[in-house]
Amino acid sequence: MKRNPYRTQRIAFFFLLLATLLIVVPVGLIIVAIIQKGLPAITWEFLSDVPRRGMRSGGIFPAVVGTLYLVSGSILFALPIGVLAAIYLSEYAKQNMLTRIIKLAIVNLAGVPSVVYGLFGLALFVVFFKFGASILSGSLTLGIMILPIIITTSREALESVPYSFREVSLSLGASKWQTIRHIVLPNAIPGILTGTILGLGRAAGETAPILFTVAAFYLPRLPKSIFDQAMALPYHLYVISTQVPNVDEKIRYGTALVLLTMVLFMNLIAIIIRAKLRKRKKW
Repeated sequence: MKRNPYRTQRIAFFFLLLATLLIVVPVGLIIVAIIQKGLPAITWEFLSDVPRRGMRSGGIFPAVVGTLYLVSGSILFALPIGVLAAIYLSEYAKQNMLTRIIKLAIVNLAGVPSVVYGLFGLALFVVFFKFGASILSGSLTLGIMILPIIITTSREALESVPYSFREVSLSLGASKWQTIRHIVLPNAIPGILTGTILGLGRAAGETAPILFTVAAFYLPRLPKSIFDQAMALPYHLYVISTQVPNVDEKIRYGTALVLLTMVLFMNLIAIIIRAKLRKRKKW
């Protein structure tokens, strides 16, 4: 008796759809719950004022600004170093045992718990380099945390560019660096932006690294330099949810909604840029 291929296809399709729903539905429910409970708290005062009455009222403006500083600082540090490291590993490094070990180590570093990076940042930047608990220490720690993600995705993006592009460029008399700069790198930018998007999301949502290196329990003012402490939305959300009693539920969910919106907005900008660059591809 022959097996019906269409029946097998329908069964496979059902399980694929089920697996997708098991991921999408819980995430959707979480987002809907955050919006329903947090939207009543979103007012101009909430977004532009400082916390008051022991963070039971007022706004979250210092935490929003601190989060933007930390995310911007981490990307400014991690993106150039990550792309340059990826270029070296994919274009210049010899494919031997040492290179394979380095690549494996970079991939494994992406799975290290964030609290380990927090302790590393505390020991290196806060204590050894004496930057203190500051935006600089926090940004460097977050940058090191997202560096493996950016290196891995950038290397894969560079290696996905057809080798024939390199051969044609070199045959026309261009140097290896000119080929990488003008041919390989522009075609790999969409993939590099994918790593940047992943890094943005992780940097904006982490609590443990900033807890050791930058985050302040409460600051009624904005930081004036990179050596100042700052409030941050992930840590502020943790504080008002666990450390401060009698905080209105809508304030907690409103803070979570603002953090979620910030991450989605930054990701949306990067996705739009990536989509426009992909349209320019000739392959």
